[in-house]
Amino acid sequence: MARPTNPIGSRREARESALAILYAAESRGEGLLEVLATQPVPPGIYVIEIVEGLAGVLVEVDDIIGRFAEGWRTDRMPAVDRALLRMAVYELGYRPDVPTSAVLAEVVELAGDYSTERSARFVNGVVSGIADEIRGGS
Repeated sequence: MARPTNPIGSRREARESALAILYAAESRGEGLLEVLATQPVPPGIYVIEIVEGLAGVLVEVDDIIGRFAEGWRTDRMPAVDRALLRMAVYELGYRPDVPTSAVLAEVVELAGDYSTERSARFVNGVVSGIADEIRGGS
């Protein structure tokens, strides 16, 4: 896929686009990279970085989520929550350039906007615990 030379939009918009790609891949039973490659409009650089990066570490990310989502198996979570948790864990673990506070604020806001009524609290709890372990509570 040709990479855009300039980022398009904000990181918030990039996360929304990445969320859509993650959700589409799961709902269609396709791979992340396959869905990324078939976007009608080339996504921005940060979308590509999230999706490609996550595709390479998905098993590890799901293992981390599974350790912190007490009482919830990753495959039993609502699909949007799972996608949001995956993006947040990827950013926390593999994108040290993204502040912890930005990851937490965005994932909670996106959960409130796109998932169930209880999702923002659930996602916040899981991601906060992971952030404490990965980044030492920074």
